[in-house]
Amino acid sequence: MDADLDATLLHTVADGVATVVISHPAKRNAMTAAMWRALPELLTGLAGDPAVRALVLTGAGPTFCAGADISSLTGAAGDDDPRALAVTAEEALAAFPKPTLAAIRGFCVGGGSQLAAACDLRFAEEGASFGVTPAKLGIVYPASSTRRLASLVGPAWAKYLLFSAELIGADQALRAGFLNELLPAGQLDKRVTEFTRILASRSQLTQAAAKEFADGRTDRDGHWDARAAESDDAAEGVAAFLERRAPRFTWTP
Repeated sequence: MDADLDATLLHTVADGVATVVISHPAKRNAMTAAMWRALPELLTGLAGDPAVRALVLTGAGPTFCAGADISSLTGAAGDDDPRALAVTAEEALAAFPKPTLAAIRGFCVGGGSQLAAACDLRFAEEGASFGVTPAKLGIVYPASSTRRLASLVGPAWAKYLLFSAELIGADQALRAGFLNELLPAGQLDKRVTEFTRILASRSQLTQAAAKEFADGRTDRDGHWDARAAESDDAAEGVAAFLERRAPRFTWTP
C-alpha cells in the first residue's frame, strides 16, 4: 500500500479548542505536498468557526513532525515548489487569529520545526528533539522562516541551528527560548488541556491585539482602541472581578 494514502491532517473541536493532528505514521509524520496544501484551507475553516477559541497543533503517536516528505516533493516546481508550499502553510499558521500552541513529542525537525515556530506557544515532552536541517540538503531556508526562528531564539542560536543542521535536545531548546514549557514524560497532554482551557476562557479581544503587537504590528493601536470601544469585554471583566465569578467574554475576531 502507498504510505502516502495514510498521510493526512486530522482535526477535532472540543471545549473551545481545535486540535490539528499531523498524521503520516509511515514516515514519522513527515508532511507531503498534499498535506502542505491542505493546511491553509483547514486553518481558514477553523479560524471562521466561532466555537474555536484556541488551536493545538500536534503529531500522531510518538512524533510531532519529522519534516517534509522529500520523496513527495521531488521535481516539484512553481506553485508546487516545496519551499513555497511550506512557507504558505507556515504563514497561514502564523496568521491564525486565535492563540496557537504546538504540543511536541519526539522529533520536531525541518518542516516540523518550521510549523512549531509559526505557533504562538510551544510545549514539549522530555525526550523531544529539534533541528532545522536545510544545510544537509543544500536548501536555502526561506527568509521569513529564518526571521521567525531568529525572533524566537536570537541570531546566535538561529545560526547554530541553520549552519550545523544538528539536532538539539528539549533541554537545550528550552534554554534557547524555542520552548515555553518542558513537561515530564506522560504529562504533555494533561498540561496542554489545562492551559488551552485557560486560553479559551480569556478575552479574545485582548489576545488578538496582543498577538498582533507581539508579532510586530505596532501600527494598529487605533484599530484595537476602536475594537475595544465597541466591545463589552472590559465591562464584563470588571463586573466578573467584583462579583467574584468567571467572566463571559463575547468579543470574537
